[in-house]
Order: sequence, then C-alpha cells, then structure tokens
Amino acid sequence: MPAALDDPFYYLNNFHTLLGWISERYSDLLDVEEQSFIECFSALPRSSQALLVRMVMRKGTLFRASKLNYAEIGDTLKAVAPLAELGWVDEAPQLELPQLFGLLTLAEVDACFGKAQGRKAERLEALRDQHPQPRTFADWAPASRDRVYALTLMDLCDRLRLMFFGNLYQDWSEFVLADLGIYQYEKVEIDATARGFRERADLEYYLHLHRCRERFETGDDLDEVLAAIPRKSHTNPWLDARRRKLLFQIAQHCERGGQFGLALELYSTCEYAGARVRHIRVLERYAAYADAFDLAQAASEQPESEEEQQQLARILLRLRRKLGLPRTPPAESSPVRRLDLTLPLPPEPPSVEHAVLLHLQEERAPVHYVENTLLNSLFGLLCWDVIFSTLPGAFFHPFQSGPADLLSPDFALRRAELFAARLAQLDSGEYKASIRRTYVAKMGLLSPFVYWGNLSDELLEQALACLPAAHLKACFLRILAHIKANRAGLPDLIQFWPDEQRYRLIEVKGPGDRLQDNQLRWLDYCTQHGIPVEVCYVQWADA
Repeated sequence: MPAALDDPFYYLNNFHTLLGWISERYSDLLDVEEQSFIECFSALPRSSQALLVRMVMRKGTLFRASKLNYAEIGDTLKAVAPLAELGWVDEAPQLELPQLFGLLTLAEVDACFGKAQGRKAERLEALRDQHPQPRTFADWAPASRDRVYALTLMDLCDRLRLMFFGNLYQDWSEFVLADLGIYQYEKVEIDATARGFRERADLEYYLHLHRCRERFETGDDLDEVLAAIPRKSHTNPWLDARRRKLLFQIAQHCERGGQFGLALELYSTCEYAGARVRHIRVLERYAAYADAFDLAQAASEQPESEEEQQQLARILLRLRRKLGLPRTPPAESSPVRRLDLTLPLPPEPPSVEHAVLLHLQEERAPVHYVENTLLNSLFGLLCWDVIFSTLPGAFFHPFQSGPADLLSPDFALRRAELFAARLAQLDSGEYKASIRRTYVAKMGLLSPFVYWGNLSDELLEQALACLPAAHLKACFLRILAHIKANRAGLPDLIQFWPDEQRYRLIEVKGPGDRLQDNQLRWLDYCTQHGIPVEVCYVQWADA
C-alpha cells in the first residue's frame, strides 16, 4: 500500500491539504461562511473532523448512523455531537417518504408500514398519497434503534471543491486515485497566485450556470431556465464558453422537440461552434430555403472550421437544387487509394479492423491497430514540455492531466514560439532523441495526447524508423490547428516495412459502413501532403 494510505486518516489529511491550498490562494474570495468553516473545522476533535469528511465524500446528504462505522473514528455518537452543535449536521432531519425509502431495506419498509406485495418502488407509489407530511426517522420508524443524520453544508463543500479543481466534475477521489498510482499526474510548478477564479463573481457565475444546467437536465420549465441564463457575453472567455455551450444544448433539445422557433433564436445568438450550421438546417426544415441559402453562402465565405466548411458545401448543394439555382462544381478532393478485401467470416467475428490486421500481418511488414493513438502520442511526446508549460491560467491544481486552456482558440497562439522551437526538431533530426527521452521519463503520466496503453517499445521504434519527419510535421501541425476536431478521425491501422523504412495508413470499413466526416477530412489532408493512406473495404465471403 502506498505510504500515504498507511495512515487511516489519509482522507482527512487530503482534506486538510485542500483547505490549506484554498486558504493560501483564495483567502480574498472566501465569504464569511467559508472562512468560518475553515477556522472551526481546524478546532474540532480529530474524530469529528474525520466523520465530517467521511460524510462529505460519500454520496448524498442523508446517512444512517449504523452505516457510519469507521475503526479510526470510534464512537459515532460522540464524534457527531460537535458537528451537530455547529449546525453542520442535523441529528433529526425531517424526511419525505421518498427520502425514507432511500434509507430503508424492503424488510424495514414492511416493519414500518406492514407487510405487502411488491418491490420498494411499487410500495412507495402505493403509500405516497397516504403519507404526504415529512417526519423524523424516529417518528417514521419508532421500533428502530438507528438514527439518521443530514449533512447541511454540502453546498459549501462543493464551493470549496470548485475553488480547488476549477470544476465540479472532479471530486475527492482524485486524491486517493493519485495516492494509489492509478492516476499519475505531471508535476507542474504551481505558484500561490495560480487559481481558476480571479473574482468571487466568477465563482458565483459558474455555480449559477451549473444550477441552470441541473434544472435543464432534470426537466424544469424551459422558459424559466432560459430566463435564468445570462444572454450577455461574460468577460471571462472560459466561463462564457460554458454559457454558450449550455444555450447550444438547449437549442438542440428544442430542435429535437419540434420547437423550431425557439431553436432558431438560440442558435442565432449563442455563438457556439456548430450553432450556425444547425441554424441553417432548422431554416431548411422550415422550408425557408432562401434564408437558409443566404446564411449558408455568407458562412461559406468565412467558415469557422474545416468541419463547418465541409458541412456547408453539402448544404449549399442541396439548397441550390431546392431553389432551382445552377449547380456549382464541387471542390476537387484528392483521390484516395482503395483496397478491397473479401475475407472469410470467422465463427465468432472479431472487429473488422482486427480481421484486416490479421490478414495483412507479415513478419517483415507488421500491422498495428492505432486509430487516433499513435500520431497523437508522438505529438504529445515531442511537445510534452510545451503542453505542460506553466503559462498564466494553464495550471492551478495538481490533478490536471493537461492545461485548462487546451481547447481554447488561442491555445497554440499563446505557445507559438515554444511549439515552433519544438517542431523545428523535425527539421534538424533531433526529434527522435527527444521523443525517446520523454517516452522513458514520463511513462504512465497522464497527458491529453499520449495513449500509454497503446504504445510499446516496438511500436515506437517502428514508427520512428518508418514515418518521415515531414509527414509527422504535417500531421502535428494539423492536430495543433484544431485540437478538439483533429485529434480524432485518423485511420485505424498502420503497416510498417522497417527494412524499407516506409509505411501506410489504412482506414477500415466493414459491410455497409461509410466514412465519417472527420475521417474524410483526414484522408484528404493525407493525400494532399503525400502521406500514404488507403481505405480498405471489407466484404465477408460467407455472408
């Protein structure tokens, strides 16, 4: 067991680390309640601190005393008393019937309400109307010797978690997973000024958007949810990106539900990637072909991405036909070599990619299933130090697998000189030694680009021997140009001829399968840059 976990209070130590981190970096943002919590928590008996942290780290806010048995804490009743005195734990919370059922077993339901047929969910529905008023656990189950505690400060703890991580999808388990070595993070120097939120208003804005998202996802009245979402852009780019994404997702929900008018309004104002194309498609569904054509034509003059450009080309072709306009010649695409295979259908067919791999595999021409992993990994290994450079706003806690601004439009621009210097190694020949050094030094550390589970010494050496530096540079530049879109869509297989220092990429398509848009874009890019690539179409001989 790792040394950090030898101490039975390891989780409490981690919580103290989090509070110390927040106190050092966010003292000016903490409100009175948060400051008071940090001060009072430190003054509690150790057993009370530990019990509170155990409850905070568990799911929900209601706990049966009988389920809070921890050897290192000892007497739960004694440990909970100071927490109740501070109001952090309610020792006799009022429980609605569904809350009670969430705490009871089916046998206990029978003991409280009499034996009856049906599962717990059925029993709940049958009893709901008979017991509309909340009661304490003692009133609901007078024969039970157990107690129920309610944690009253989960919102506060979530705010502290948000300050530390800069998000609400990471939780307390990150500490344990890191201690166990399941997740291993690059050690980045993070000074005391590095933090995710600069102002208290930013923190509150994030929480407000989070609550709006929760209300939307739980089906609250859509008009009320939309009324609560700010329509004005926020000055903080990453916070505004969250706002725009939420509006885009609501617009998609409206489109799917046939609320086309509201969908059009949201798509036209949210300024999220992909919203413009969705706007055009809703206009097309409305049969507003002229409006759709005008918007598509304007968009095609300044497309926001290759993806949008590709979609607009198809839309304009369709709209021209519907409007009776003359067709324009389609943009020329580079021809891609085609490989047709008819393979025997195995008794238990593996994936079609694996079947092709086995068919093409030769001792002197090995084939590997790599899809999006190999080229991304080589890029990540070569540019490791650039990706993990400590620019302002990039890193602000020790559990980041990559910089916070990785998918921001200015990610590459902010590091332009650093990337240029590192990619220049592809021209000088230094890149092979750099990649090998990083491969050994950073083995197993989380990275947004490196897929350790798909890399091996053999694959790495074959790639470095057979992939020309010019081809690597072309691929790396494309990944860097639009990380979110271009990390995916790469061909499934790679075949090497080490003796000849050559290779080919192979995209595999089974019967009835077709190329996806991001795959088409990569195929076109590869052929334009002389990168050997083929599309293999498979038919089963016995089908």
